Amino acid sequence: MRGDVWILLDSRSFGGIERHVEVIAQALQQAVPAAGITPRVVFLRDHGPHPLKTRLQAAGVPYESLADHPLALIQALRSRRPALLHTHGYRAGIQGRLSARLAGVPVISTFHAGEPGVGRVRLYQALDRLTSCLGPRLAVNETIASALPRPVAVHPNFIPIPPFNRGTPSPAIPRIGFVGRLSWEKGPDLFLALARRMEGRAAFHVFGDGPMRADLQAAAPPNLCFHGFQADVAAVWPMLDLLCLPSRHEGLPMAALEAMAAGVPVLAFGVGALPQLLATGAGLLVPPEDQSALEQALAAWLDSAPEARAALALAAYTRVFETYGCEAGVARLLAAYTSAA
Repeated sequence: MRGDVWILLDSRSFGGIERHVEVIAQALQQAVPAAGITPRVVFLRDHGPHPLKTRLQAAGVPYESLADHPLALIQALRSRRPALLHTHGYRAGIQGRLSARLAGVPVISTFHAGEPGVGRVRLYQALDRLTSCLGPRLAVNETIASALPRPVAVHPNFIPIPPFNRGTPSPAIPRIGFVGRLSWEKGPDLFLALARRMEGRAAFHVFGDGPMRADLQAAAPPNLCFHGFQADVAAVWPMLDLLCLPSRHEGLPMAALEAMAAGVPVLAFGVGALPQLLATGAGLLVPPEDQSALEQALAAWLDSAPEARAALALAAYTRVFETYGCEAGVARLLAAYTSAA
């Protein structure tokens, strides 16, 4: 397959899907001489300034926002004829697949969300599954794939892997981090409860924003600090010794992959693709929503020797280096594109 690939999403903020789109757009652009394709990130509508737009511009990746009109995407597809449309997220998925079918443009969709929706979101998710038959389906883990009509190809997220350069653990009080959206499915309230029970043993840091922020800040113990949204998440990892993901639902979190690639081990509930990611000693895994087990695992890590912590950091890095790097991920994606087009 050769030609333009439009990577479609509808986004107001920056989270895991946006980071994934950024990674694949940059990786595909770097593969252009061999692959013969040109990626373009297309926002379904313009919601104003956006961190992803800033990051794409800095990387030299072309992007655009369509007019807020129900026929804007169909008209763009018919007049410009990209080789393939690749959708991400339920709004872009529903409208993208319908528009591509009407315009006669091949389409492929990636499904990211592992959490069940409520209210209007639940309706969108039902429509997303219903219209998924209009093109090939990719899912970031087996759980998400199992909820979709077959066939579905499981394509884990991937990231660029830097050289391993993790220093010795911080000699000061250990730093435990939460990185993600402050919403119920991500479990920031469980992170806060953990911080309260570990007061005096560790410093807890929250990086992110979302609808639960005000309530969380009002109830935060003294050892919990809020840093807000981080445009450059790479700057976060040197500030942490352990990433805690108390998510109630997950796909394959980019935060976990990027932390491990930076030599920051992960403690998480066994939801979504996290059991596969943290298998064989690559991280600390406890049963879903088992707060007691989460506390015990953290206490054991805090009590461990510096050498044991360093070994866990290296195991985490090795896991993502061997399985979740860009080279293998781009190869899988290009094969899927060729099949879809």
